Amino acid sequence: MSVQELVGYDKAAVRSILDAVRAEGRDSLTAPEGRAVVEAYGISTPGEGLAANPEDAVVLATRMGFPVVLKIVSPDILHKTEAGGVIVGVTDAAAAADAYRTIVRNAREYDPDARIAGVQVQQMLTAGHEVIIGAVSDPTFGKIVAFGLGGVLVEVLKDVTFRLAPTSPETARSMVEGIKAAEILRGVRGAEPADAEALAQLISRVSDLVTDFPEISEVDLNPVLATATSATAVDVRILVGAAAEPPARFTREEILASMNRIMRPASVAVIGASAEDGKIGNSVMKNLVNGGFAGKIHPVNPKASDILGLPAVAGINDIEGDVDVAIFAIPAKFVPAALEEAGAKGVAGAILIPSGFGETGNQELQDEVVAIARKHGVRILGPNIYGYYYTPQHLSATFCTPYDVPGGVALSSQSGGIGMAILGFSRSARMGVSAIVGVGNKADLDEDDLLTFFEDDEHTQLIAMHLEDLKDGRAFAETAQRVSKHKPVIVLKAGRTAEGARAAGSHTGALAGDDVVYDDILRESGVIRAPGLNDLLEYARGLPQLPTPKGENVVIITGAGGSGVLLSDACVDNGLSLMRIPEDLDQAFRAFIPPFGAAGNPVDITGGEPPSTYRNTIALGLEDPRIHALILGYWHTIVTPPMTFAELVVDVVDEFRARGIHKPIVASLSGDVEVEEAAEFLYRHGVVAYPYTTEKPVAVLGAKYRWARAAGLL
Repeated sequence: MSVQELVGYDKAAVRSILDAVRAEGRDSLTAPEGRAVVEAYGISTPGEGLAANPEDAVVLATRMGFPVVLKIVSPDILHKTEAGGVIVGVTDAAAAADAYRTIVRNAREYDPDARIAGVQVQQMLTAGHEVIIGAVSDPTFGKIVAFGLGGVLVEVLKDVTFRLAPTSPETARSMVEGIKAAEILRGVRGAEPADAEALAQLISRVSDLVTDFPEISEVDLNPVLATATSATAVDVRILVGAAAEPPARFTREEILASMNRIMRPASVAVIGASAEDGKIGNSVMKNLVNGGFAGKIHPVNPKASDILGLPAVAGINDIEGDVDVAIFAIPAKFVPAALEEAGAKGVAGAILIPSGFGETGNQELQDEVVAIARKHGVRILGPNIYGYYYTPQHLSATFCTPYDVPGGVALSSQSGGIGMAILGFSRSARMGVSAIVGVGNKADLDEDDLLTFFEDDEHTQLIAMHLEDLKDGRAFAETAQRVSKHKPVIVLKAGRTAEGARAAGSHTGALAGDDVVYDDILRESGVIRAPGLNDLLEYARGLPQLPTPKGENVVIITGAGGSGVLLSDACVDNGLSLMRIPEDLDQAFRAFIPPFGAAGNPVDITGGEPPSTYRNTIALGLEDPRIHALILGYWHTIVTPPMTFAELVVDVVDEFRARGIHKPIVASLSGDVEVEEAAEFLYRHGVVAYPYTTEKPVAVLGAKYRWARAAGLL
């Protein structure tokens, strides 16, 4: 049963208050109005009353009992403390009267034109943990809810977590447990714990409130005092505005109908095809032809009769039969007219390579081509892109060079420069790729459409995306949550700044301007965030090589104590759990290592050992079902040279794979330049290995573990 069903919300009362606020042209609720709104949703507040004069303040304070708090009530003063409009700890009648006069005087000095409804007299609560619970309308994700430490701590520590609204009870509970200071709320050093369930219910009620009334732009309950038996909203701030129009969305079926034709076209037209070297239209034609695309290729150029041995046509309407994709290699100003023709022809996708649209400030032209595309049911990729690849079709619809290493990784980038880096890395590492897609301005097709296609694409096992923003973050999060259950989704989010916080009108709004919103919501959706470009690419390359772990027990086997320490640090940094080696397993390892070595974890076999020591200890790690993943730290020695180490590792791993034992194994190789060849050999044979670094192999393993946990596989 939902919180709403249990509590029985008074929506009519909230509607009446919001309508009155709107009628007065206000964008914020007064404190008494805010209190009435949250109480209509079952949220407790302290006893209070509105005083119109000092005498009223004395009567109210005496009735509810000292100490009390007095606060200015004005629709024009949002930040009461800044205006000197709050006095706490009022302990007697005389102080209550004086506090009333002081607050009104301060408010007049702060804003002489402010409308003053009176002074709120509120019961002063002193017991409990201070937390903040709020909601905000995020431009990317829509309605989101927040939870964290409250009062002054929210300003200093910013220990806050965010989720999409509406939240489930389980999600609300995860928020209470998800902040760094969760241990404080459980009670430390004899302190009373907070009622976690009461806090979770309060989060759910705020979430339901902003979902039911989209015109509520921000809710700030700060502080909420949480005791062992209750959660009370001491201060309430609510802002209102016009409800945002939900982004236009396509159904999953509509997306797949278009994307299947775009990614698997039978016929492609190149508008602006050229026979002249150095022209984009020439490069696109060469890549389609030289890349081995087996479908029909139609060059469109009114001034040519033949391009690369293919007959050219003056316009797309001159092509006989259907055309799935039109690639535009013409100046931006000519795109609208050409798109009208392509739309009339019935193309599914318009690939807009040219720049000169929204990225240069010409939003009007970009909006025009989107409107034309919508009229004809055409989906646009771009504009301002390098094109796209889909290797199962040998399709290189781009002015970059063809890519011919098919595999299971699909990559996309919002930036052309990052796209070039993706292409170069993939080629250098011989990474098997199903697709590389540039999305550019994302006038239409975006990451959500790509995820929807790659979800069902049998050729794709992992999706890695560089993005600077999300056009519809909620749609992306919902799609990613579904896709990531069976395929890893890795995201490099650029632009991790708090610029959006500057104009916020509440604590919640200011905190929501931080990158933590992306971090929390993407993680909740099962997305693995990469901290940098190289991390994105190495995760994409490495995760498909690693079997899914069956448990959390990680063991380090190393030939150098120094590497073992660094590898242990890397495990902590990446959320990996070093196994506590039981006595019988400890003795089993000791049977293979010298007396001056060290069992435990890391298992230090020391540097002078022969290949057999590496082989035996690795075999033991693979054999024992209590060990779920291995990290190997190799140290270059004459006794066990790098390639000897690499070959024995591959040999023993293959032996156990043949027996049906598959565990993730990563390796760090330290030594002279020969370790480079050894690491490459290991990687080619399914062991993720790197020379000269202890951090990178563990980071890849950590990413695999984060995905497995999010997908519910551990």
